[in-house]
This record gives sequence, structure tokens and C-alpha cells, in this order.
Amino acid sequence: MIEQGRATAAIGLPAFRSKLDAIRPTYGFEDVSLAPGTSTVEPDDVELGQAFCGIDLRIPVLAAAMDAVVDPAFAGVVARLGGLAVLNLEGVQARYDDPAEILARIAGAPDDEVQHVLTEAYAAPIREELVARRIKELHAAGSKAAVAATPGAARRWGPFCAEHGADLFLVQSQVSSARHLASGYDPLSLAEFTRFMPIPVAVGNTTNAEAAYLLMEQGAAAIFVGVGPGAACTTREVLGIGVPQVTAIADVAGARDAYLERSGRYVPVVADGGMRRGGEIAKAIAAGADAVMLGSPLARASEAPGRGVNWGMAAPSPVLPRGTRIKVGTIGSLETILLGPATVTDGSQNLMGALRQSMAALGARTLGGMQGVEIVHAPAVATEGKSWQQQGR
Repeated sequence: MIEQGRATAAIGLPAFRSKLDAIRPTYGFEDVSLAPGTSTVEPDDVELGQAFCGIDLRIPVLAAAMDAVVDPAFAGVVARLGGLAVLNLEGVQARYDDPAEILARIAGAPDDEVQHVLTEAYAAPIREELVARRIKELHAAGSKAAVAATPGAARRWGPFCAEHGADLFLVQSQVSSARHLASGYDPLSLAEFTRFMPIPVAVGNTTNAEAAYLLMEQGAAAIFVGVGPGAACTTREVLGIGVPQVTAIADVAGARDAYLERSGRYVPVVADGGMRRGGEIAKAIAAGADAVMLGSPLARASEAPGRGVNWGMAAPSPVLPRGTRIKVGTIGSLETILLGPATVTDGSQNLMGALRQSMAALGARTLGGMQGVEIVHAPAVATEGKSWQQQGR
């Protein structure tokens, strides 16, 4: 651009700037690696627990609010293993007395019919008595009642769920911002909503530090990070929107730290989507996440209601579906996936064991310590010296 500026100045024209000049490099999980430091710790001494929005977790894992992943029974299993499941209030659990038939129909539909089946399944109305029943069932299964709804439904269901015993309410949308403009309806005021809700309100999803900071100022109890990285999400292809997860997490974590310094309140950051292996979870924590939300990796559990498939929650749109049904298969129990023992070498089982070993090797005794390890740009780290492995696969 300097040479162009000189040339145009010589003939009396202004220097031209391209929008591409402002493009900054961003990084996903495959672009970076974690660098060992000067100390290590014993894996048994690594602590994975934390208090998350007033809920004690033994592992930093949230099960995604997806119908193929979370029902009350599955939430109970997640809780027994130390994590937290989030139930989708706008899914089949709140529309049908017995969702099993609907879930089986979605799982078994031919590929060329599945969008029609999804649209039909989600046309049934959400019923108050079912929402109240599912909250009771979550508690009966031994889980805290964490529930999620889109901003358009939050005003109705937030107070209702709090009244019926919910412990955490997640306002989750494709892209969350601190200010939503709409001419056809009165949009949700997050500041007002969090002020009058008697339970913590988490918010997602964003990839922007400034937006995250403003959401924290408006009372968000946790911020979820990720636009389009999920295996069943097609937002990046359909809408062209998204920021690679390592950069997005690090940016939002920076906003969290700045907000903590200014306000004294710590707002957890949750990496949502794009992680399938233990190494990717380790990188998410190192980038600044306090916990991870997993969908498709947990849909592979034998206890998952999706029967070996998963689908994005934007899929039911009849005009512009931004999620698709994917076949993930069933690889074992949820305990095997999260806590092992692993029987495969691709890092998709014993996710918490891998995180623990990674933290130990990097000298991180706590999740906060893991957030301080060095991250290096290393696009060759996954392939360097691995040609025989790749041939075998």
C-alpha cells in the first residue's frame, strides 16, 4: 500500500486503502499447540473442579442443549460424572409427553427427508406443563436444572422456569449481542431480564470481546463462545459468519479479565463447539475458557437420546436451516467418553483424562493455571512425523 500511495500521489490521486488491509490473523484448534514450560505436576494433583454459576462441577464439561444429546435421564448421568447438562426448552422434550417416537423418527429418516421431518417435529407447541415436568425430572435424576431458550422465548420462559425450580437459565442464540434492534417487536432487554431473574442467567453465543464485556455489564452470569464451529452447525457455510475458536475464546477471556479487574466479579467463559478430542479441550482451556460445552462428542454415548445421530437446533427452520443431521455413531458409555478407559487412539475417549494429563505435563495444577500456559502457532504440529499414522487411517 505504501508503493501504491506514492504512485497515486505522483499523479494527483489519493492513496487507496483496501478493507483487506485490516484483516487480522485468527486461529483455530489445528493452528496452535501448547508449549511445555519449566515444571510439571502429578496428574493426580490436578484439580478440574470449579463453582460454575453457583453450581459445583467436578469436571469442566457442559452437555449442549441439543435434543439428540440431553434429556433428563442423560442429565442425571452427566451430573453423576461431575458435569452439567443443559436442556433445550424449545425442543422435543417440551413439546411431547413421550419424545422417544419423535427422536426415533428423526434418527431414522432418509437424508433427503430429514429436514421435512425436523420441521414437522418442531411444529408442535411448547407446553407449560411439560416444561415444569422436565425441571422436576432433572432434579429427580440427580441433576441441577439448567435450561436454555432463545432470546425471543426467554421473556416468557425465564420467570416460569425460575418459579418451578430451575437453577440456571441460558439465553442462547446464534449470535448474541448487547443491543438487538427490531422494528416488529420489543426485543429482550438483558439488563432488565437479569435484574429481575432470581436465578443466574448465562448468555451465548458470541466471539467478540466488546460484545462479551457489555453482556457482562448487563448481568450475564457466564458467556458462551462459538459461532458455527459445531459439527452439526452450518452457520459458517450458510451465512458466512464465524471466528475460529482459539481466537474467539482468547478474545472473550480478555474481556472477562478486564471486567473482573474493573468490577471484582468473575464471569466464566464457556467454549461451545468445535472440540472432539482431549487435546482440543486442553487448547480451549489454555486459550482462556473455564469450561467447555460439548454436543456431538457426547451424542456418541450409548445413553444419548439421539441414537447415534445429532442435529443442530437451527435445523427445523423451513426456509433456511442452519443445522444438519449428522451420523456420529455410538462408541461407548458416557463414562468411557469422559473418564475412560479409552480403547481408541484418536483422543475421542477419556476426554477428562487427556485434559488432566495435558495440564500435568504443562505444570498447571488448576484450570486457572492452565489458562496461563504458552500457546504457539504450530500448523504443522498435527502432521509432523505422523505420515505412517495418516496412511494407517
